[in-house]
Amino acid sequence: MTKKRLFLSGLHCTSCVMLIEGELMDIGVTAVCNYTKGHVDVAFDEEKIREKEIAGVIERLGYTVDRIR
Repeated sequence: MTKKRLFLSGLHCTSCVMLIEGELMDIGVTAVCNYTKGHVDVAFDEEKIREKEIAGVIERLGYTVDRIR
């Protein structure tokens, strides 16, 4: 299991958190989002999904992935 922290722009409220966490859960990614700190912690199986795909899901929702750590 790989764990990463993605720093995002555009997070404003708990609705943003629920949207991101729900969409990531649908693709098999465990996510804990913190809108006050502007990041989402993800855990995923690199053999099933790639970092770039996770970032793509978030960006399709209207948020910007500023960096991944």
